[in-house]
Amino acid sequence: MVLADDLIWATRLAALVRGLGAEAVTVRDAAAFRAALPGAAGVLVDLTARAYDGVEAVAAAAAAGVSPACLAQHDDATLRRRALAAGASRVLPYRLVAERGAAALAGWPGPAADVRPRATPRPMV
Repeated sequence: MVLADDLIWATRLAALVRGLGAEAVTVRDAAAFRAALPGAAGVLVDLTARAYDGVEAVAAAAAAGVSPACLAQHDDATLRRRALAAGASRVLPYRLVAERGAAALAGWPGPAADVRPRATPRPMV
């Protein structure tokens, strides 16, 4: 399941989930998330949303026995730590998912894979 209130990211994440061979159920708010959570094999949560509290969604998923993968801004260390403390299996930066696509979600919804960004220097232009 994908929880994202941003249409672009919801669409992008659903496509990645389908690319991994899973069914892509997309929800956009807390009520729909709670209704769809029972029986979910995996959850992807966009943490920077206006329609729901992403950390609360992570806690709800963890309480239901699902350790969600999350997306957040790369520089929001506080939000990332809060999501991990609430039960997220990993918190991926948007850019990593945009650049690596399904490879960034390798192993989802199972244990977290090593998805740290490569330390490849970029040329200065």
